[in-house]
Amino acid sequence: MTTEPTPSPDAARLERTYDAPANLIWELLTTADGLDEWWAPDGFETRVSEIELSPGGEVRYTMTAVAPKQVAFMRSIGAPLSTAFQKTFTEVTSPTRLAYLTVIDFVPDRAPYEHLTTIDIEPAGDRTNVVMTLDPLHDEIWTRQHHAHRADELDNLEKAVKRRAA
Repeated sequence: MTTEPTPSPDAARLERTYDAPANLIWELLTTADGLDEWWAPDGFETRVSEIELSPGGEVRYTMTAVAPKQVAFMRSIGAPLSTAFQKTFTEVTSPTRLAYLTVIDFVPDRAPYEHLTTIDIEPAGDRTNVVMTLDPLHDEIWTRQHHAHRADELDNLEKAVKRRAA
């Protein structure tokens, strides 16, 4: 089921293949415990406080800088170490597709705007292909940085898969 938006024609694709069934990937993407395991760029941790997995539903979470480099950076720009976020699901099709909007409201001198992320989960036997499609942000520098963070998150998802398999 969907509540609209479609990816931008300028959207980027990040792809990974995991040694796990699609149902495990879905669980890691759609449950508080699963998201807490991996859903943050390196040097940060996430704690999900609420998740309503339906179109129009939200996931609310707090992201906290925990590594010295990230803590120092956040302090250097006068930002809090912990920030609350929310995303609104636009599509939830278990276990193959998830899409959500994020309000980008933390960019200095920039009015808040919505950003779409779409995740396609493609079973491939005992493995699963994940394709994350990311709309561009407001400029090339922020877009590149966002892609790097999301790539880190997908690497962290692989680490969570391996921990679950152990």
